[in-house]
Amino acid sequence: MNIIGFLGASVLITLMPGPDIIFVITQSISQGKKAGILTALGLSTGIIVHTTAASLGISLILYESATAFNILKYLGAAYLIFLGIQAILERNKNNFKLGNSPSQEYKKLFKKGILMNILNPKVSLFFLAFLPQFVSANSKNPSLEMMFLGLIFMFQAIIIFSLISILAERLSEKLMKNPKISKTVNWIKASVFLLIGINLALGSK
Repeated sequence: MNIIGFLGASVLITLMPGPDIIFVITQSISQGKKAGILTALGLSTGIIVHTTAASLGISLILYESATAFNILKYLGAAYLIFLGIQAILERNKNNFKLGNSPSQEYKKLFKKGILMNILNPKVSLFFLAFLPQFVSANSKNPSLEMMFLGLIFMFQAIIIFSLISILAERLSEKLMKNPKISKTVNWIKASVFLLIGINLALGSK
């Protein structure tokens, strides 16, 4: 296994502009670093599911079956669009500093991150293509190696997303005290959900 090479590639992929990092940033700006970190934990936990699916060959079903791929794709798109509509309805709320909210809100953000990750079939196909490239050619247990690499990817994602959440909160802490800016940020968050959901629904493998 080329762990150093894999880690370097994983960090670059995690830092690339995409739905996950945008989601973490918008949550951190609108609700604080705790919201961003919990969202990141949820997104990263979803990686376990995709890694397991890739290592066991389950992801091949999505690759080979257009029906299975589309079902999961449209479920994911519908969920994201639902989140976008929900954000629009809550656009006048200023939820910054989630630390003052009930612990139930933490669970919701964590679950939201997991669902957002699991319901995106493109993530499964990504790990199906990405992980085998770093597995030893003479490996006696390639599935186990893929699981191990998946865990490495998950932990580095948690660290990077957490740091991004902290930076995003520091940049937005003063701004979110302004009701007008707070409302604008909520609109941006809603737009992000809707755009990602529509893009997922209209996209292909």
